[in-house]
Amino acid sequence: MKVTTDEKKIDEVLSRGVEDVFVKEHLKKQLLSGKVLRIKFGIDPTGPKIHLGRAVPLQKLKQLQDLGHKVVLIVGDFTATIGDPSDKLEKRPMLTEKQIKINMKDYAKQLGMIIDLKKTEFKYNSKWLRKLGFREISELAESFSVQQMSNRRNFKDRIEKEEEISLREFLYPLMQGYDSVAVKADVEIGGFDQLFNLRAGRIIQKHYKMPEQDVLTVSMLEGTDGRKMSTSWGNVVNITDEPNDMFGKIMALRDELIPKYFKLCTNISDSEIPQNENPRDAKMRLAFEIVKIYHGEKKAKEAEENFVKTFQKKEIPEEMEEIKASTGELLSEILVKNRVLSSKGEWRRLVLENAIHDLGNDTNITDVNLKVSENLTLKIGKKRFIKIIQN
Repeated sequence: MKVTTDEKKIDEVLSRGVEDVFVKEHLKKQLLSGKVLRIKFGIDPTGPKIHLGRAVPLQKLKQLQDLGHKVVLIVGDFTATIGDPSDKLEKRPMLTEKQIKINMKDYAKQLGMIIDLKKTEFKYNSKWLRKLGFREISELAESFSVQQMSNRRNFKDRIEKEEEISLREFLYPLMQGYDSVAVKADVEIGGFDQLFNLRAGRIIQKHYKMPEQDVLTVSMLEGTDGRKMSTSWGNVVNITDEPNDMFGKIMALRDELIPKYFKLCTNISDSEIPQNENPRDAKMRLAFEIVKIYHGEKKAKEAEENFVKTFQKKEIPEEMEEIKASTGELLSEILVKNRVLSSKGEWRRLVLENAIHDLGNDTNITDVNLKVSENLTLKIGKKRFIKIIQN
């Protein structure tokens, strides 16, 4: 495929949804040169599902693929065992190799929903990181100071709170930086919280007397509740969510996040992004566009019709998420385990607020220790419907 050097398209890649580019003038020159660039992106399989926040840099990769550049996707099967401390306010636990294999099971399929896998090089960083010895790691560590590490915002906050920081967390940027050497990266893309790690790639490449990669960071996406999108908080929209569920989650989005979601999660042009439209109507368009990307236009239209029928006309949807459960299981544990709710604390709050309705018996659930004794059809809050089916 021929490399596209259309300056207008390149400027859009370097600006839309972009937080920072280091070094922008050099990267633009590289993109205009017609040379095929090696675009590095690393993803640690710390969970089994990819959410919209993780999809933002993947969408940027797709734009660069469309310009004719080579995406080198590094699956951090080794770095995931260490744990990226970026933007973490407490020590991240080390994952076992078994956990990582489970998390990686459907990664390629999910990635293929966004990027072109046929135009992607897949690398696993265990291939080269397992071979590093103490001497090489010591030489790499010489490129960084304790002061540099300690001044990272999340580390600084943890130090002030006298919270523990493991030495292995200090080593993470060295490993991510060494990945750039291993794949001869020209450019690395990541979220803005990854800036320290991405710039570490430049330092490590310089150590090996290689050309230093340019760095492009994308804006961070907040979850549906306004906090950082995080699986552990349950405020995520996963790209594998069923169309109706995905549509409903977007409709529950905070109004002030609508423009950002349009910019980071859809393909419509800046001029088409609603400005002074009714928030409900804007979210309907937003939900349609996002579902269309991951499930196609037909499913997006069906999800839209289902939402209108269910929530605007107060009807029960024909299709809803189904969860299997055993008789005698606590309903709270079932909903938390299946990530319908983020915690038992959220369950307790919703029960006390009469926000969980048993549609079969047409009553609100008031018992926080309720156990499953029959099939249930639940309405949680205003917009989520779940079926609990006994095994």
